[in-house]
Amino acid sequence: MAGDRQQDTHPHAGAPRRRVLAAAALAPMLAGAPTPARALSEGGTEPGKNGLLKPVNTALPDWTSVSEKLGGAGDMKRKVMFHTGLPRRDLRVRSRKVDVHPALALGSHVSFVRYGDGSTLAMGDVVVTEDELQQFIDVLHKHRIEQTAIHKHLLSQAPDLWWVHVHAHGHDPGAIAQGLRAAFDRTGTPRPRPTAAPGRVDLDTAGIDAALGAKGSVDDGIYKCIFVRRETITDGRLVLPPGLGSTSAFNFQPLGRGRAAISGDCAMIAGEVQDVLVALRRAGAELVELHNHGLRDEPRLFFTHFWAVGDGVRLARTLRPAVEATNVVPAGG
Repeated sequence: MAGDRQQDTHPHAGAPRRRVLAAAALAPMLAGAPTPARALSEGGTEPGKNGLLKPVNTALPDWTSVSEKLGGAGDMKRKVMFHTGLPRRDLRVRSRKVDVHPALALGSHVSFVRYGDGSTLAMGDVVVTEDELQQFIDVLHKHRIEQTAIHKHLLSQAPDLWWVHVHAHGHDPGAIAQGLRAAFDRTGTPRPRPTAAPGRVDLDTAGIDAALGAKGSVDDGIYKCIFVRRETITDGRLVLPPGLGSTSAFNFQPLGRGRAAISGDCAMIAGEVQDVLVALRRAGAELVELHNHGLRDEPRLFFTHFWAVGDGVRLARTLRPAVEATNVVPAGG
């Protein structure tokens, strides 16, 4: 990328499009219905019909400079997102009498997406200790990387932790990665390392899949069932690929004898929020946070983090109404 170009890490907000996107809000993108994303020009270098820019396919070699500056390996998701995980394996965290595995709720990560105009969007969620928080943010400010949310994922955790959503958009992805690396260096976050083989978990995963209606996968000892919003989600004039900043996640940490600790997150539009909160409480889940992850998303998304402990299959079955209250499909669907 042209390093001599002026770096612009602030997204183009664009004109309000609520009326335009309202009709698309319930269009099942993954099922093939027309959406604003499909209305964009296929040439990739010009905005589409609605002034929106869509992501373009990339491969690992396209992100070499980003990987080098972040200091470790990454992988591709859906052929458009370069993803790097930086779990806080350096921390020993306990919440609600459970020793929290890094992959359950301590998984810092950043994703990079290329657009048809040659620009790059970076979004991520970073775990920092309370002692690290202010210096981490100061370095982000220095590199013009935005913070779009600062919140909690866990209750009564020790040490005290915060989760920071980061956001940058510009034509020099290497500069964005360098700024992120400088901020990470003000924390104890370990360097990225290659993804381990999936392995097995001590849970009835088939039962969990059947109860939630999704096929999960193993990530570093944690069983994860992921859902994505059906709608086209935009950030300013940028169309977000499915799953970027808009997932519902149900993470199961085995506790033995079929029991699990669940750290979860539901992505919702405003009209779904109350039904989801009620469904989670009826399932016996403890509510942690209700907040936004972004500043310019359309339709506007809300997220609630929750915590539950019990038999994994039973919990999955009782949590199913929270999934059904939202317009989502399994990530692999």
